[in-house]
Amino acid sequence: MDLQFQKRKILWGGATAASQYEGGWQEGGKGIDTQDVRPYIPRTSNATTATRLLTQAMIEKGERDTKGRYPFRDGSKGYYHLAEDIQLLKELGMDIYRLSISWARLFPNGDELEPNPAGIAYYDRVFDEIRKAGFKVFLTMNHYAIPLNLVKKYGGWTNRKLIDFYLRFAKVVFEHWGDCIDYYLPFNEINAGYFSPFNGVALLKPEDGGYDQSLVFQSLHHQFVASAKTIELGHSMVQGKFGAMVACFCYYPYSCKPEDNLKQTLDENTNTWFCMDVLSRGYYPSYMQSFFDANGIEFEITDEDRELLKHNTCDFVSFSYYQSSVASCEEKEKTAGNLVVSTKNPYLQANEWGWQIDPVGLRVTLNRIYDRYQKPVIISENGFGYADVMEEDHQVHDQYRIDYLNRHFQEILNAQNDGVDVVAYMMWGIVDIVSAGSCEMGKRYGVIYVDADNYGNGSYDRYKKDSFYWYQQFMKEYREE
Repeated sequence: MDLQFQKRKILWGGATAASQYEGGWQEGGKGIDTQDVRPYIPRTSNATTATRLLTQAMIEKGERDTKGRYPFRDGSKGYYHLAEDIQLLKELGMDIYRLSISWARLFPNGDELEPNPAGIAYYDRVFDEIRKAGFKVFLTMNHYAIPLNLVKKYGGWTNRKLIDFYLRFAKVVFEHWGDCIDYYLPFNEINAGYFSPFNGVALLKPEDGGYDQSLVFQSLHHQFVASAKTIELGHSMVQGKFGAMVACFCYYPYSCKPEDNLKQTLDENTNTWFCMDVLSRGYYPSYMQSFFDANGIEFEITDEDRELLKHNTCDFVSFSYYQSSVASCEEKEKTAGNLVVSTKNPYLQANEWGWQIDPVGLRVTLNRIYDRYQKPVIISENGFGYADVMEEDHQVHDQYRIDYLNRHFQEILNAQNDGVDVVAYMMWGIVDIVSAGSCEMGKRYGVIYVDADNYGNGSYDRYKKDSFYWYQQFMKEYREE
């Protein structure tokens, strides 16, 4: 019997995050958040890592310091360019826009009983502009940044109280903008809590030594519970679909040596699949108990938690993809990558930040994730960071980005032909934003150039890159097929 696979039209769009895009960190009563205290460190071999390993002393300094360079406080100044940017994205011809809401703009301290009226008014304007533009909306409810007060007073996600604070925030989102939102994502790249604990779960690094892994996994568990409770509440209040998201690194074994293949399986289970297994399947996978036992990791999971996770799984799965990684049981040459360090792949080229550019890896990832979960798939982040140069006539000739997008788009279409149910693709940093990985403006992703440098100098005016016109034409031709 022939099986007929019914392909749906893919939604094409772009994405930003409030902490990286909005700026206006003191406008409208917004509270200071965990990204506002991350300092700019000129790029060195360890700058990307150092900006993500914040200690108690660093956040205290950041909170007091009003003169130092903290790039997320400016972002792309989207707070002031809202209508202009939405019009540019409408001109681009997107189907769907991924954005996030600043928790600290709605609840400046995070534990208030009522939301900040000025924050409500700002997001009323945001969704009004999006509605007029006609985009479908993919909302990331929490994209790394949380009110700093929740870290100082409660210990971040180590504290179970944050679940209730987060649910209060989620309820306000559903009540005010639920009719505007098509897809909800409770937590961005939830597995970042494991490999980037400050960004992922707002966990401070001890002044000496590494993170307490039991606290890392307790924090992640609290996010799992918060996600399930958000889905439970959301399904009772709104019509949109709810998803889960992980950062995918597409692990390959370095060789056909059995030990390399075993390491590939174990690395991918822990770094990628664990979080999605919990949120999509509704239970902790058996392989993680072995990992916990081997590493002396203990944390609390209640019977009520297990029931909640079991009955409130995600409606769709989503992921970010920038590069592939290599697993080897022997020490090999390393490359920095975007979020994690990996063994260098001799068959791939890399950009100046060490990313191993691998379009085929995106197709591999789409097949792996759909085969594993059998739920609709959304590519919620993908793009190419590069030190773009704007010419004197305000032109930006980014053929390298066009080539990157073209090759990755072809692999998405190939994966769809493989039978993967691809719902949407969202290009990361569609307007240039501050990089969450390296805390710099100079690593640009967008098809729209923002005239600002790593130190906040520049007009912040917007200019269309060559890739703007290429992506515009691609979407037009795709719809006409």
